[in-house]
Amino acid sequence: MSAPVDRPAAPEEPAAVGGPGGAGTPPERILGDDGLGSAGPHRRRPGLQIALIVIGALAVLGIGLAVATRSDGEEPWAGRLLPEAQEKPDLVLTDTDGRPFDLLERTEGRFTVLFFGYTSCPDVCPINLGTLDTALETLGPQVRDQLDVVFVSVDPENDTPEVIRSYLNKFDTRFIGLTGTPEQIIAAQEAAKVPPAVDGGGADTQSSGAIGHATQMIVYAPDGRARIVYPFGTRQSDWTRDLPRMLGGDVPVDSGAG
Repeated sequence: MSAPVDRPAAPEEPAAVGGPGGAGTPPERILGDDGLGSAGPHRRRPGLQIALIVIGALAVLGIGLAVATRSDGEEPWAGRLLPEAQEKPDLVLTDTDGRPFDLLERTEGRFTVLFFGYTSCPDVCPINLGTLDTALETLGPQVRDQLDVVFVSVDPENDTPEVIRSYLNKFDTRFIGLTGTPEQIIAAQEAAKVPPAVDGGGADTQSSGAIGHATQMIVYAPDGRARIVYPFGTRQSDWTRDLPRMLGGDVPVDSGAG
């Protein structure tokens, strides 16, 4: 008999691994951070997490800015609100062409800014007119063309029509200049409900020039009524914020009243 031959033992079967497909089904291959098919739990990429956080923060910031900058008529007005609306004065004075100027008739249906001053005023008048002029230049014709600016001189003895025209042309050739007799100018101020001009600076007028006069600029709406005035010291940014609101239909009222 021949001698028995040793045979190598048969390799053992690998243990079956349970998976979603039952026993013996290999585990799912999930793309890992290296993009290869490695088995293991799913992990979110750090870069994606950062991107999502940034997008969410920007969305919240955008909503906040929209709320903070919206113009819904509830923001405070830069000017001083009047306790009750005032009617535009019924005045007929002399313009810079030497012709009669009927204020109600010539400015009917338009926004009108009325201001009393004089051409040799050292501070209030040039600052008020210059600030308003710069604001109107900034806002452009869509605002400027809807607005009349009327300057009434409280120094009729020195401010002739020619002098007034030359003075206003330094700001805007479209500004309207008016004068009249001393009696007419006094009546005009009374009709506009402003303190009458006096020689020398006056506490009532808050003016420090040779002639004390009212320093506020009165804004009348197309309905011929004023609900707001802008005192000396009003900034260009105040005008550029308020004028588009008024021309857009917002009525100057105290949103906190009532």
